[in-house]
Amino acid sequence: DFCPTTMVEMANMMKQLGPQAERVQVIFITIDPARDTQELLATYVPNFDKRFLGMRGSEEATQKIVKEFKAFYQKSPGKTPDSYTMDHTAASYVFDPEGRLRLYVAYGQKSEAIAHDVKLLLQ
Repeated sequence: DFCPTTMVEMANMMKQLGPQAERVQVIFITIDPARDTQELLATYVPNFDKRFLGMRGSEEATQKIVKEFKAFYQKSPGKTPDSYTMDHTAASYVFDPEGRLRLYVAYGQKSEAIAHDVKLLLQ
């Protein structure tokens, strides 16, 4: 449930940035590469904003980046093997143009607040 909500907030943030949004790249990185194929991401992610990119890596690469971001994820079994869900850290990270981490955006932060902070970084 976190992912679509966060993606909607990011899309709203991009609208609020107006022309400055052209200087921002939103990237969705899956923590479930087994289920989230590149084809699936290529159709799902741009539904929120055509500029958004979806990325996936191997299970090993996913584990490495999750550790690097000090995040968390785990598979929670469902009633059938294919009906599992993924529990994970519900936050977004904002990097400046030089690739430095500048903001940690907690789940539930509204697009207005995110846009305000991103505008400050774009100055």
